[in-house]
Amino acid sequence: MSRTNESGVCNPYRGLETLGFAEPASVAWNLDAASLIELSVRRGEALLTAHGALAVTTGQHTGRSPKDKFVVRDAQTEGRVWWDNNQAITPDAFERLYADFKAHVMGRDLFVQDLVGGADPATALKTRVVTEYAWHSLFIRNLMIRPSRDEVRGFEPELTIIDLPSFRADPARHGCRGETVIAVDLTRKIVLIGGTSYAGEMKKSVFTMLNYLLPETGVLPMHCSANVGDAGDAAVFFGLSGTGKTTLSADPTRTLVGDDEHGWGADGIFNFEGGCYAKTIRLSAEAEPEIFAATRSFGTVLENVVLDEARVPDLDDGRLTENTRAAYPLDVIPNASTTGLAPHPKTIVMLTADAFGVLPPIAKLTPAEAMYHFLSGYTAKVAGTEKGVTEPEATFSTCFGAPFMPRHPAEYGNLLRDLAARHDVSVWLVSTGWTGGAHGTGKRMPIKATRALLAAALNGSLNEAEFRIDPNFGFEVPVAVAGVDPSILDPRETWADKNAYDRQADRLVGMFRANFAKFEDHVDEEVRQVLPHPALAAE
Repeated sequence: MSRTNESGVCNPYRGLETLGFAEPASVAWNLDAASLIELSVRRGEALLTAHGALAVTTGQHTGRSPKDKFVVRDAQTEGRVWWDNNQAITPDAFERLYADFKAHVMGRDLFVQDLVGGADPATALKTRVVTEYAWHSLFIRNLMIRPSRDEVRGFEPELTIIDLPSFRADPARHGCRGETVIAVDLTRKIVLIGGTSYAGEMKKSVFTMLNYLLPETGVLPMHCSANVGDAGDAAVFFGLSGTGKTTLSADPTRTLVGDDEHGWGADGIFNFEGGCYAKTIRLSAEAEPEIFAATRSFGTVLENVVLDEARVPDLDDGRLTENTRAAYPLDVIPNASTTGLAPHPKTIVMLTADAFGVLPPIAKLTPAEAMYHFLSGYTAKVAGTEKGVTEPEATFSTCFGAPFMPRHPAEYGNLLRDLAARHDVSVWLVSTGWTGGAHGTGKRMPIKATRALLAAALNGSLNEAEFRIDPNFGFEVPVAVAGVDPSILDPRETWADKNAYDRQADRLVGMFRANFAKFEDHVDEEVRQVLPHPALAAE
């Protein structure tokens, strides 16, 4: 492995001596995709698929491990971090963990990528990622923004991520929960990941850091996808994993800005990333042609995707996990933005996978309702997105990304409300969840119907529709939309047992109200007035 090429050199010391690492066997710097693919296969980390993608498995961790994530609680973070949502680790415990990480690399091959988080030059976060797997280095190279060779020379990182799956944490010594640990020092900008091979932890560590740093600059960090039309009509799509952010933003008629993480500042929106991390389970060439093609692209990393005898990916096979993934550079998508930049959005879409089958497929939100639903962040955890989740379950994840939000949700909510009001943005709540009944009885919302509703929202024609007031949530719901079965627009009408729907709706409203109790003291009276009320009780 001790070889040199134009994109990287192998040197155990250059750039790492300041970290105090024990002597590794070798360090490969900024290797390109072809070199990393070759090394991943040679080292037994991965298989090459029939189409040139790299297939990997991640062992017992097939999703994120949020219960194993900790933030250093120090003088700087004490009053800035939302500790109700973030587990604390002491500075001393982190220092012991850091020392043990540095000792653990002795005699191991390391791979380093110097990358950037954020397409906005004013707030871009220079990030150095150190991994012990070649495929992890390819993964993060695919997902983050890749600087030019000239920019890499003299690269001085602001954030350092060290990912060592073979490391096993000691709860007594390191102040964590078990052998798996994701420890984040927001002050020194260091992230340590150990005991898990799931590569998504690296990506979300960068997101967590940006979510902490950017609000103080007036930039709203968002867990969203984004695209833009020919007329500069940008749109953002909020939502947790599995709600459709990647699928719905990959529209061949619009330019894709990015599929998961963005900022919104004074000049418009910008992508945090240089790639996409798409769910692939039961992906179809007909419904999602761009993403399907990406699974067959050279250099794409396929996580936990089963291959047949000819090494062709079987995207319908979920035996390893429902959370099968493809990580690929953004330029694999034919209509992707080359800059990662777009104007201020004209439309905001809040995606939710309603496991109860109560919410309509689309609803128009006032500014107060938009802040309410943004802070609520209702959806369903989709099977496999997190370890231990084997089927969809209802959840509330504030700002549609609570696991990655170090600050109090009100900070993000107020930024959203101010920006949306300043730029006269239309806001829609879209359910990609269940219709005709709850999960287990009903069926998923047809993607064709969702796409038709979104197209009408994005082109402005939906604003001219006739609307009714939802009796439970009080928001406006269109009565008829061209190309969409009208019965789908009224979820109660899709249920065979209308009384069962009413009981289910009351139950969901109660969950919304109970969840929002912790936010009521942080919002104004206008937002408190839009809390949902049970329709049965009103009768």
